[in-house]
Amino acid sequence: MTENPAPLLIDLELPAANGGSAGLRAVLGVPAGSGPWPGVVLVHEAFGISDVMRRQVERLAAAGYLALMPDLFTEGGARKCLVATFRALTAGEGRAFIDIENARQALIARPDCTREVGVLGFCMGGGFALAAATRGFAAASVNYGRLPKDLEAALEGACPIVGSYGGRDRSLVGAAARLEGALETAGVPHDVKEYPTAGHSFLNDADTGPAAVRFLTQRILGAGPDPEAAADAWTRIEAFFAEHLAPAADPAPAD
Repeated sequence: MTENPAPLLIDLELPAANGGSAGLRAVLGVPAGSGPWPGVVLVHEAFGISDVMRRQVERLAAAGYLALMPDLFTEGGARKCLVATFRALTAGEGRAFIDIENARQALIARPDCTREVGVLGFCMGGGFALAAATRGFAAASVNYGRLPKDLEAALEGACPIVGSYGGRDRSLVGAAARLEGALETAGVPHDVKEYPTAGHSFLNDADTGPAAVRFLTQRILGAGPDPEAAADAWTRIEAFFAEHLAPAADPAPAD
């Protein structure tokens, strides 16, 4: 049996944006074959762009999307940028949001993009994906992302949202139910699911972060891979994106 060609991963630097990271680095996944394809901006977890995150880019590209992950820690790595990035998430504005918009515009500008662009985030990035759901994206995938204090206001005018949470994640107890209720009230198309066996970071295919931190995240957040839950979540994400990002079919020519 012939295997499908692997997508191409490219490390690149995005054009400068006023207020954004200087020399913004990013990883681009380009599907095999010929486009155009819908685009997806991926927002990495709190540990930055690791090998695990690069495989997430590759996975989404293999599913048929131009997948672009900007490095929100370009100007100093996680140690120097993490606090400021979380502050931007809490405030709903700042350099991280400019970098995410920069990535969206970079995808739209590509001739092999359909101009339909979604956003998908993990952990910290899940919070950004939710916050960005009102900022020009066609669909958002929120994976164990924290919820804003004023959730109802944050969802006003949001694009369709698919959310995945772990029932063993003590940092986000009840988040899935709260998000689903708020989306229902707001009339936003959605698919939210909590996986009882999963904890934080369950979509990852390997543990991430420094070894000393892993013990705490595993103990407190139940963090770590859950292949069964991850497979189901990816199936839902891909189906949701196929519905909301795929371009409308051209009408059949008249006889």
